[in-house]
Amino acid sequence: MVTISLIKADIGGLVGHSVVPEELIEGAKEKLEKAREENIIIDFYVFNAGDDLELLMSHDKGVNSEEIHKLAWNTFKELTEEVSKKLKLYGAGQDLLKDAFSGNIRGMGPGIAEMEFEERKSEPLLVFAADKTEPGAWNPYLYKIFADPFNTAGLVISPKLGKGFTYEVMDLKRGKTVKLNAPEEIYELLALIGTPAWFVIKDVYSRYNGEIAASASTSRLSLIAGKYVGKDDPALLIRAQHEFPAVGEVLEAFSFPYYVAGWMRGSHTGPLMPVSLKHSQCTRFDGPPRVVGLGFQISNGKLIGPKDMFDDPAFDYTRQKAMEMAEVMRRHGPFMPHRLGLDEMEYTSLPEVMKKLEGRWR
Repeated sequence: MVTISLIKADIGGLVGHSVVPEELIEGAKEKLEKAREENIIIDFYVFNAGDDLELLMSHDKGVNSEEIHKLAWNTFKELTEEVSKKLKLYGAGQDLLKDAFSGNIRGMGPGIAEMEFEERKSEPLLVFAADKTEPGAWNPYLYKIFADPFNTAGLVISPKLGKGFTYEVMDLKRGKTVKLNAPEEIYELLALIGTPAWFVIKDVYSRYNGEIAASASTSRLSLIAGKYVGKDDPALLIRAQHEFPAVGEVLEAFSFPYYVAGWMRGSHTGPLMPVSLKHSQCTRFDGPPRVVGLGFQISNGKLIGPKDMFDDPAFDYTRQKAMEMAEVMRRHGPFMPHRLGLDEMEYTSLPEVMKKLEGRWR
């Protein structure tokens, strides 16, 4: 069995919230290379999504491994002290909400997507990481990939995919999950995931053989910290081909830039724009929200790749459409629907405004 762990954190941005500096990426590579030499991990790849440092690791320790989670936590903590604070990076250690590691990185700030599986004859893996948005941003994409035949032809053509998929949906406010089967429960599924700030897709499983197909990070920083400390910037792992959607079917879902919550100060709606690694830097209005997609082949635990899947003119139209959608929203300024609703503003400065005006209401 091989385990793939994608663990991310914002521990400091170069020029505001724009991008992860090369010093942090190189520092993370050095620490994970040492872990590989000590046989803690099999392989790794370090990259960034905007100002989030992404640690992709393969190992044989299983999901929720204390050893792997501690490796990621120590990497983030040490680099915060060794690099971020010395360079006076913006938001140094921002996502590290706890003082000490307690056995599991979940609930401590960093986001994590993990899956364990037996390698198939050919094992393509797609790795996605987003910046300036929330975990619920994956909801429409995961629905399109695993439940919509207008996106995924295999749901109609392939007997294996035609068996459908099981979605595990998390209620972020209650900390509970429910499993729903597609296609017969897609109405119930949509009733939940259409509210992405509350209900998020955590995992997806094949109903053909029960194998895990996708795993997404679900951390909500504001719910952990009790205040706004930055957007969650989720991660996502998807297995492809054979009993799962083809690589092209997975990527097809990203051909439309759905509106997501986040963007400037985590308080605005904007399009999720697919970009190449070289364009994974948030600029206009600290955005717009963007997603990178990397492709790997898994071979005996080794990460063969990556292929920068969005570094392709086939997505130029999507990027142009995203900027048109961004322009429409920006013209709304401080008004909804560009600015999020009151229920999503409770962890921003709005409560302070209400407190200031207390006693003046008549």
